[in-house]
Amino acid sequence: MKALILVGGFGTRLRPLTLTMPKPLVDFGNKPMILHQIMALKAAGVTEVVLAINHQQPEVMLNFVKEYEKKLEIKITFSQETEPLGTAGPLALARDKLVDESGQPFFVLNSDVICEYPLLEMIEFHKTNCAEASIMVTKVDDPSKYGVVVTEEGTARVESFVEKPEHFVGNKINAGIYLLNPSVLDRIELRRTSIEKEIFPKIASEKKLYAMVLPGFWMDIGQPKDYITGQRMYLNSLREKASQELATGNNIIGNVLVDKSAVIGDGCLIGPDVVIGSGCVIDSGVRLFGCTVMRSVWIKEHACISNSIVGWDSTVGKWARVVNITVLGKYVNVADAEVYNSGVVIEEQGL
Repeated sequence: MKALILVGGFGTRLRPLTLTMPKPLVDFGNKPMILHQIMALKAAGVTEVVLAINHQQPEVMLNFVKEYEKKLEIKITFSQETEPLGTAGPLALARDKLVDESGQPFFVLNSDVICEYPLLEMIEFHKTNCAEASIMVTKVDDPSKYGVVVTEEGTARVESFVEKPEHFVGNKINAGIYLLNPSVLDRIELRRTSIEKEIFPKIASEKKLYAMVLPGFWMDIGQPKDYITGQRMYLNSLREKASQELATGNNIIGNVLVDKSAVIGDGCLIGPDVVIGSGCVIDSGVRLFGCTVMRSVWIKEHACISNSIVGWDSTVGKWARVVNITVLGKYVNVADAEVYNSGVVIEEQGL
């Protein structure tokens, strides 16, 4: 099987992290975001992944591909836009990479989505319903904020889509994971096109589109607040599925993921819902909760970081506080006793 991951966005909502790193390679749970998806696709039997990138993607993406093709033993190729093509146009552009003599369906994923990726179950769902296209949906408490997927009562067949409904029509929203027959590509022109607004409604009108309800957690982690919420969900999933990966100890509260190379001093209190990356140094008396500390960060004595993201190679000074959805970019230096509350800090090169 094959898959295409839509990675063409510029990651503006995750700045300043995406000023120095393509959004798909920003760390989440101590792995590049996109690596979670590629590993799940390989586990479901996918042998080739196509990355639909934009015309301004940096060379670092090429280095990532070279590294993980070897590590995962999976073929990874690019399909590069010369102009923005929306969410459907990239499929038409990559047609030759997605279609072969096997005639098998292929996956399409939005790169911002984090979940447990029940892709094998989705393959079975697709076959059982003889669908031309299957989409993953997730249930939300307040559907008025989203485009709602309306399914036929008692079945999984999609009837219609309602954008931000004023009255309740359902609570299922598009989760950004699709399984499509090659025939779907015949419906897509090579131009800027929306698969959600132009292609799926046509397939639904022909009664060939089905919606599988996603089990477990789901989050679009494309902005800091949702990234932190998604991290909490991800760590809770690890607790249920692979608790051995989580840190333990007298200084650990709740779900905490720590790279083996990180050094944590005496008297720290870490957690809940914390991720600490490789090469980090956490000095004595530090308090961390609800945060991500990315690679090679130095947090000095008695600093406190909560509900925030600390970018690569940054330093947080003694008794400093980084709180309330603050995002530090790469090479940021927070001085001793400084307080950063609910903002973003651009990287300061050379510190």
